[in-house]
Parts: sequence; C-alpha cells; structure tokens
Amino acid sequence: MLIKLSTWSSGDQNAGRSHRIKNDNKFFERVEQFTCLGTTPTNQNSLQEEIKSRLKSGNACHHSVQNRLSSSLLSKNIEIKIYRTIILPVVLYGYETWSLTFREEHTLKVFENRVLRKIFGPKRAEMTWE
Repeated sequence: MLIKLSTWSSGDQNAGRSHRIKNDNKFFERVEQFTCLGTTPTNQNSLQEEIKSRLKSGNACHHSVQNRLSSSLLSKNIEIKIYRTIILPVVLYGYETWSLTFREEHTLKVFENRVLRKIFGPKRAEMTWE
C-alpha cells in the first residue's frame, strides 16, 4: 500500500472516506502511484512504468550529448566515460531498490547495446566491446 502525505483543510468534502488516515493533523491518502525524488512507485510494485520513464530520460540525455559523442576528436575511451558518467546514472537512478525480471533486464540491455553501437559502430566477429 502506498501512502502519500497531504494536508487538507478541515472542510474538505472527502474527509470522511476510509482511504485516508489522520495523524497529528496531517492526512495520509492511499494512492495508486506518486512521484517522489524522480521515481514513481506504484501500489502493484511494477517496475515497467518506472523503467520506461528512466529509459525515456536516458534517451533524452543521450540525444543531448549525441553531437559530442559523434565527434571524431574524442577517443572511444572518452566517449565511454561520457556514457558511464552522464547517461547511465540517469537510466539507473534508484536501481538499488529494483527487483528486475528477465524481461526488464533485457530492456535495459537493449538500451545499453544501442548506445554502445552508436559509439563503436556495428560489431564485427573479430572485435569485442569489453
């Protein structure tokens, strides 16, 4: 159950509903989801929407540095450092609390491989990225 702290006046028309808890003149409302510190927990504990949101932010971040990453003046090592220090933290923000399924793990790997392909180009049989 997710509980969101809210404050209402005593004349609130919905004050009698049972999905609110009052404690020290503060009301707590039961909600399906809410955003807190950039993450959106849900009452079903589903990470799919959270990961979709994180990937959307990661794509926006990647797009904003795309001109820098495609520059021939940067070495591949610098481009990887840019990826690891700027893009990856945006995608993985709050990952310590995630309990991933294989499908969600695969979605994150697809994003990472797409960014790495743009940095290194297509993978050849005789070449590895690691």
